[in-house]
Amino acid sequence: MVCDFFHPQVGGVEGHIYSLSVELMRRGHKVIVVTHHRDERRGIRYLAPGLKVYHIPYVSIASSATLPNYLLFLPYIRTILIRESVDIVHGHATLSSMAHEAIHHAPLLGVRTVFTDHSLFGFSDAVGVLTNKLLASVLRNVDAVICVSNTGRENTSLRAEIEAERVNVIPNALVPSQFQPDPSRASKEITIVVISRLVYRKGIDLLIASAPTICDLFPEVKFIVAGDGPKMVDLLQMREKYELEDRIEFVGAVRPTDVRDVLTSGHIYLSTSLTEAFGTAIIEAACAGLLVVASRVGGVPEILPTEMIEFAHADEDDVVRALSTAIKTVKAGKHDPLKAHARIRDMYSWAQVAERTETVYERVMSTPERGEGERLARLLGLGPVMGLIMCFIRGVEWWFFVVVCWFWPADEIDVVPAGWDASSFGKAVEQEKQSKDFSQPRD
Repeated sequence: MVCDFFHPQVGGVEGHIYSLSVELMRRGHKVIVVTHHRDERRGIRYLAPGLKVYHIPYVSIASSATLPNYLLFLPYIRTILIRESVDIVHGHATLSSMAHEAIHHAPLLGVRTVFTDHSLFGFSDAVGVLTNKLLASVLRNVDAVICVSNTGRENTSLRAEIEAERVNVIPNALVPSQFQPDPSRASKEITIVVISRLVYRKGIDLLIASAPTICDLFPEVKFIVAGDGPKMVDLLQMREKYELEDRIEFVGAVRPTDVRDVLTSGHIYLSTSLTEAFGTAIIEAACAGLLVVASRVGGVPEILPTEMIEFAHADEDDVVRALSTAIKTVKAGKHDPLKAHARIRDMYSWAQVAERTETVYERVMSTPERGEGERLARLLGLGPVMGLIMCFIRGVEWWFFVVVCWFWPADEIDVVPAGWDASSFGKAVEQEKQSKDFSQPRD
C-alpha cells in the first residue's frame, strides 16, 4: 500500500488503507504500507496487529500531501520492493504523489500495480484539468483500478480516459461493533449531529443558512457540530447573530475513539457535502442508529436504503425541507436505531472488501505483463504533447533506474524472510490482546 495519507493523520483514506491492510493480513497476505514521515515517525514502524509501515523522509506541504519527487523516490521504492519481495503495489488517492510515483516505478521491477480512487473531481476548473491529466498518465499502464462507488467509477473512467472494464467498484466499510447504538444517551430534545471538516466543499455554507431556520421552526431541536476548519468563524458568527448559543453546540475536532459518543447523543445526522465519492461518515452515523439527511451528490445515493436516508439538493430551502421531514419522522417514532444498526451490520464489512480486493489482485497476477514498447505506445495515446512528454520522462526514468542498479545491485539488498500467514495474524492478535487494547491504530 502506498499513499501520502496514513496514520497518524485521521481521515477516510487513512482508515480505508489501515482496515483493508489488516483484513488482507487476516487472510494470510503479507502487507506493508509506504508513506512519508510525520514528526518523529521515520524509518520503519509497526501498527497493531503487526502492520509494517515505512516512513520515507519526505516533508508534507499541505493536507499531508508531499511535493512530487519522482526520480528521487525511485531508489527508496526499489529498495523496499526488493527487500520485501513485493508482488503488487496498490496506490491510493488521486492527490497522493507517492502513490503515482510508485505506480510509475513498480513495472521497472516487474511488480504489478493497482490504484484506488477515493474522490470525485470536476472537468472545468484549473485544479481538475491538471489533476485529471496527471491521473491519466498514471493509470494509462496500471493493471487495475478500484473505485468506491459506481459514480466514482464513471468519474474516474472519464477523467483518466481508461477502459471501463479495467475499473472495479468496491465500497468502503466500517467495523459495526464500534458504532453500537445507545438510544438511552440521546436527549429528549431532537438533536441534529454534524461531524465534518468545516470547509467549503463539505457544504458548510448550507448548514450556516439552514440551521437558523430549523431552530425557528422547531423549538425542541438543537445542533451538535463536531469538526474544525476555516468555516468555523462563519459558524460562530451565525450563532451569535441569531442568538443560538443554547441551541448550537460546537465540540471541535473529535478523536476517532469519540465519534460514536458524539453520534449516539443525537437523533439525526446531517451531511451537506457538495461532493462525495462514498461518504463513510454517513454509514457510520446510520450504523450508530441515526436517521441520515444528506445532499444528493456523488456516490451518496448508492450507500443506504431510501428509508434510512432523506435526500436534499444542494439548496438551502431543500435542506430545510429534508430536515423537517426527518424531524417529524423521529418525533413520530418511525425510525428504529437498533434495526438500522442491524441492516448496516449486514451490508458493510471489511472482510467483504478484502475478499473482493483479493479477487482483483488474483485477476491482475493472472494477466500477462505489458512490455516496455506497449507501455510507451499507450503513453503516446495521451496526445501529441502530453504523450511525448511522458515518453521522454519514461526514458529518463529507465536510464536513472539503470544507474541506480549499477551503483546498488539488487543482490546487495537484504531480503526480509517470508513467513507471514493467517496463523501468524492470529498469534499477533493474541499477543496484542494480552498486552493492551488495539481497537485503534497506534505505534
